[in-house]
Amino acid sequence: MADGALVPAVFIFGDSVVDAGNNNALPTLVKSNFPPYGRDYHDQIPTGRFCNGKLAIDFLLEDYLYFDSSPPAYLSTKAVGRNILNGANFASAASGFHDSTADLYFAISLRKQLDYLKEYQARVVGMVGEANASSIFSNGLYVLSAGSSDLLQNYSISPLLQATYTMNQFFDLLLSNYADFIENLYQMGARKIGVTSLPPIGCLPAAITLFGSGNNQCVDMLNHNALVFNRGLNATSQRLLNRLSGLNLVVLDTYQPLYSLVISPVENGLLETSILCNSLAIGTCANASDYVFWDAFSSFGGRQPYNCL
Repeated sequence: MADGALVPAVFIFGDSVVDAGNNNALPTLVKSNFPPYGRDYHDQIPTGRFCNGKLAIDFLLEDYLYFDSSPPAYLSTKAVGRNILNGANFASAASGFHDSTADLYFAISLRKQLDYLKEYQARVVGMVGEANASSIFSNGLYVLSAGSSDLLQNYSISPLLQATYTMNQFFDLLLSNYADFIENLYQMGARKIGVTSLPPIGCLPAAITLFGSGNNQCVDMLNHNALVFNRGLNATSQRLLNRLSGLNLVVLDTYQPLYSLVISPVENGLLETSILCNSLAIGTCANASDYVFWDAFSSFGGRQPYNCL
């Protein structure tokens, strides 16, 4: 942590949007520790970030919260000793609010990510003592990004889930799990929490390929579902704020900024001809910053401050 950092530590949970390499250590096909991922990162090293360079969370920490670097992926070899005093990244690509989402892809469920946080806290207490550790935990920033995988990589392709739950019932289940997760974080000392809303999932390249009926337009039904979920996320978050004393919980809107990029790329300094840079093959685009998306699901290649570069 830099001396001027605005919080003592940052703790990151969720899916591929914020995974900094935890999936590298898992028996999952959902990995990004190979080229062309990491092409524009330090020394062109693929770290396990689902991006050509830094993730949005890296920019947030380094450019706006003044950290020297992002906290390490908890399952990486870098998460040792005092390297974890500025926090840790517990996120896992293909995870979600529903345990079955992570289980389907052998990823780390949010429930397991909380278990790792408990393990982390014990390690920090052992290093700096109970009082100092408590200050780190209560004054740290907690960031959660999840939900897209639940819809696109689980419910939308699962006849069993669709037969068991209507979309609204599935949303209710996800939001109940979200509330439980936030309450668990709160009981573990968290007071400053930011959670991202769903993006316009109907505009993700994978969604267009799977559900776009052969055209190259955003899938309106999926975008509508994302907006419905986001309304529920805001309402659930407000109820948590009303119930948990001292909690500072902020929902970070990713829907509107990304939708604006997709429908008005030129006005936002991007190319009009394609929204996808990385084809996961040799010959990817030379300048990822001209494209909205780097890969098919999670990473953004444009210049906006929350994107990866």
